[in-house]
Amino acid sequence: MPSYSSRNITPLLPGCVPACPACRHRGLSANESESAKLRWVQRQLALWRPCIRSIKGPASERRQGYRDRLSLRTEWTTDSWRFGVTLRDKLIPIPECPVHSKRARTVLRVLAAALPSVDRFPMTFYVQSGAQATLVLRTSIAPSLGWLTQPTGRALASTGLDGLWLNLNPSAGRRLFAKRGWRLIWGEPESRTELGLRHGPEAFQQVLADLHGLSLDEAEAFLNPGPGDAVLDLYCGHGATLARWLGRGATTLGIELGGEAVRYAGLNAPGATVLRGSCETRLPQLRAWAAQHAEPLVYLNPPRTGIEPKVLQWIVRGTRPSRIAYLSCSMASLARDLKVLCDAGYRVESIQPYDFFPQTDHVEALCLLSAE
Repeated sequence: MPSYSSRNITPLLPGCVPACPACRHRGLSANESESAKLRWVQRQLALWRPCIRSIKGPASERRQGYRDRLSLRTEWTTDSWRFGVTLRDKLIPIPECPVHSKRARTVLRVLAAALPSVDRFPMTFYVQSGAQATLVLRTSIAPSLGWLTQPTGRALASTGLDGLWLNLNPSAGRRLFAKRGWRLIWGEPESRTELGLRHGPEAFQQVLADLHGLSLDEAEAFLNPGPGDAVLDLYCGHGATLARWLGRGATTLGIELGGEAVRYAGLNAPGATVLRGSCETRLPQLRAWAAQHAEPLVYLNPPRTGIEPKVLQWIVRGTRPSRIAYLSCSMASLARDLKVLCDAGYRVESIQPYDFFPQTDHVEALCLLSAE
């Protein structure tokens, strides 16, 4: 986690709650925050420091109001709902957080005014993915929707929201969603991202599409796939990268764990082969596919835990691609995986940090590797 010290603390913006633990860099200028994040990357990836470039961040006007993907705890008080984050089991309401998008803030206002009390509506989470929002209820019984009047529907439509869902999950808290608990209660079941990709209520998506697009441009230019090439895309999400490799004429295989993501990956990248499951459990299919495509190019975007060890060993010993692009959200797991890759004869060409989440201490990095 990046650390910093600053004598000139930037005043908090309206709507920012001092007790909220989420945005640890909100008191820093853009330059101070990005410098702190770059130093963090350099410390965590010290073995490859000469390969680390200057951090890329968003334009100044994109540093606030950008977050259109959020998961908030909910709490009923005497006569109203509150939406926020928890700190030591206490909810800190952040309904007007300046980092949240205008759409998110407006939807929360509409819902706070319309939703019934907790005895009739046992809500525990509010989740938003772009223009799709979900109310997670700790129950298996669908409640009355008498509160969802025509005026409320019009108010929701005015926010730019496309769809509103219930997820009935008696175990909410231990896990966010119940697989079979979905109910669309208003609007349309899918939306499109800024990049034009279709998605549903569970979609993970980078919240700064333009900056994420730059990282994809760099990965694409490095891998440089074309007709006759094959690209293996592990942890492929809902198909943003698959569509790129297909657009270059390459044969493409993607693997993703989430059922919704797999379905939309197929819709967003028709022509790609997409398998559901963990990459490790799909190793037999990976081996069979790689046997038909010598030295496929590899794109990786794993969760914070990094690449599964057996998968990483298969990459370096089995298929051994000539080029790898690895987008990481954890410098610790990236350092661990790079050590394995470099010990196996790969060379780090560059490491490009990205400030995908301004105001926070979170930083991601795109690492490009070549076989020596």
